[in-house]
This record gives sequence, C-alpha cells and structure tokens, in this order.
Amino acid sequence: MKKYLSKEAFQAVVSAIDKGIRIDRKIADQVATGMKSWAIELGATHYTHWFQPLTGGTAEKHDAFAEPTGTGEVIETFSGKLLAQQEPDASSFPSGGIRATFEARGYTAWDPSSPAFIIDDTLCIPTIFISYTGEVLDQKTPLIKALNALDQAAVEVCHYFDKDVTRVTANLGWEQEYFLIDEALYETRPDLKLTERTLMGHDSAKTQQLEHQ
Repeated sequence: MKKYLSKEAFQAVVSAIDKGIRIDRKIADQVATGMKSWAIELGATHYTHWFQPLTGGTAEKHDAFAEPTGTGEVIETFSGKLLAQQEPDASSFPSGGIRATFEARGYTAWDPSSPAFIIDDTLCIPTIFISYTGEVLDQKTPLIKALNALDQAAVEVCHYFDKDVTRVTANLGWEQEYFLIDEALYETRPDLKLTERTLMGHDSAKTQQLEHQ
C-alpha cells in the first residue's frame, strides 16, 4: 500500500483497519486509484465485490475498469464510490423471505480489514452483503459483529489491569492450553528459550485408544 498510496491515504486505511475509523470520499478515491494501478500492473482488467452469501459458497459481481467517455472513447477508471459499494441482486440469494420488489435489492460494502487479491484477470475486493432494509445476508457480517462485541467486552476486562488498553484483537487457532514451568527447568530447555514454545515432546500414540501400551 505504501507504494501505491499517499502517506495520508495509507494512514487512513490503517486507521480503518485498526480503529474502525471511516474513510472519507476523497481518501477512498485515492485508495481506489492505487488499488486499480496495482491490479492493472498484475494483469487485471475487471474488479468484483467478493462476498459470502447464505448459500454455503461465495459470489461475485464483475465489472470492467473500462468506461465509455461519451465521445466514442474508453478510459480505465475506478472511483472510491465503486470501491466502497455495489448493488448485487439480493433476490438471487437466500434472504429470509424478503421478496418485495423494493426489498430485493442488496448492497455489498468494502471491508478494508480483509486484503484485496487478484484471481486471473480480476481484482477481488472482500465485502459484506446486506439487504436494502439492513438485514444481514452473508456469513461475514455476523463474524465482524462478534469480533466487535468481543473487543468491547475484552477491553472492559483489560481495564481492571491496564487502563491504557484500547483494543483487543481476536485470532483463530490459538492453543487451548498454557503451562507455567519452573524457571530452573526453563533454563534447561533450549527450545523454550529460543522459540518461547514447546518443540520437543513425547510422540503421541497414532490411534490413541489402541496404541497406548
């Protein structure tokens, strides 16, 4: 991002990721221009808002960077408005009975906390997906809400120990067990001293209940 964005735009994206601060339209245009330049250099000709509807899979709405100028020419353009939001047809996805014509419209919104990526000739922009009336229509929005709720609750707990804590970030895949060991034993374990985790241990039984003799 530092290569393709101004210092101001880079800091705005980082603040959006770390603190949830909104990115204004001017900065969004800069981010979109930088993202387009990066994607085109890697051979992309189209972009898509990539989301996870309630179908067990993923979905995309593709558009080209090229737009007509009205004078018979075509230019490559990508604005902050196009980066931030698209309007896929929500009636094509499970929507909890929202079937009225004006309610069938859906919106995808850019999630800057997930990195954009390129597949073949398409820039994929991770997004959330909601209905016209605000109902959640995807798998990602509930996860983001859960992370925010956990952040708020964990920060309150942390304030009992450190008033300077402002944010708690949850990660998947943490180990389930932690152990305190005697310092003298720690000094005899080069794996713990070098890596701060256990690397050596007894091999587990392959079939557990049958190979424990």
